[in-house]
Amino acid sequence: MNKRVNFTPRPKAVYYSTMCYQRESLDVLYTHFDVTVLETPDQDTAEILADAEVLFAPLGYMVDQKKIDGCSNLRVVASNTTGHPHIDVDYCRQKGIEVACLKFAKDFLERITPTAELSFGLIIAVTRGLIRARESVMSGKWDRRPFGAPKMLSRMKLGVVGLGRLGKKVANYGQAFDMAVRYHDPFVESEALVQSTNLKELATWCEILTIHVPYEKATQNLIGREVIFAMPQGSYLVNTSRGELIDWRALQDALESGHLAGAALDVFEGEFDPGFQERFSNHPLLELARRHENILITPHIGGSTVDAWRETELKTIEMVCRSFGIRMPTMHNT
Repeated sequence: MNKRVNFTPRPKAVYYSTMCYQRESLDVLYTHFDVTVLETPDQDTAEILADAEVLFAPLGYMVDQKKIDGCSNLRVVASNTTGHPHIDVDYCRQKGIEVACLKFAKDFLERITPTAELSFGLIIAVTRGLIRARESVMSGKWDRRPFGAPKMLSRMKLGVVGLGRLGKKVANYGQAFDMAVRYHDPFVESEALVQSTNLKELATWCEILTIHVPYEKATQNLIGREVIFAMPQGSYLVNTSRGELIDWRALQDALESGHLAGAALDVFEGEFDPGFQERFSNHPLLELARRHENILITPHIGGSTVDAWRETELKTIEMVCRSFGIRMPTMHNT
């Protein structure tokens, strides 16, 4: 007697290789889902989207109402990011579509620390002139005198914009270095730190301003000309959040005039937009950095440790699996 075997098809997912998931993460994804792989959302077709039950969402490509309406079977939008400016979350919820975004995994994110670590590393690098010092040594010179920092960090004031998960960690690092630390965040009250009532007040007080705010329409150019020029002469600005938070023209003016002693930027305005790479090479701020050694720019490496990549990708896939009642093996930090 033949036994009938029940076969449940795997949910259909659309993944984009521009997201650069690691092999381990993709193996898990392929195990549990029927995956269509495209390079970018520019390769979407109506047929592919209509079948998709899971849609991965790379930064720089909007998952808006029009796209969502084209995905008639969509159940989950997935993004291994800590923000979702590229996803119409409200419309997803109206349609009963889950958004599997790390912003909604706060307990998990408390263990993901590389961006906060880089932020403080950039503070040290830009105030101590580490890159310039290395280049001097590589040219055959051995002279410490050109690289005297203005002050010990323990005698400098650190202003933290945004006291969320990352801002709080950076504030703690600053205190561990015996720095005076204040913050501004209208959504957070802290008993351990003094809060400035507004950004200009914080900027006027501090010698190093570090930014830890998610990018939304309301926060675009949050750090504008008034804030930047309120900072004391010879101050430093560090940004590992999003480039759109800073008025780069005002920043350029402050650096060119010498009002700011330096800046360290791990993020750049429009970096997730198609064609950014071609435009970036001629950007005025990059041109300025080529001429001024006190401007340190890195290519958004804040979260770039192999273990953080692995854990955030797998956590996103785990959130997607949970939506379909699929059990994944428990992740363990290594």
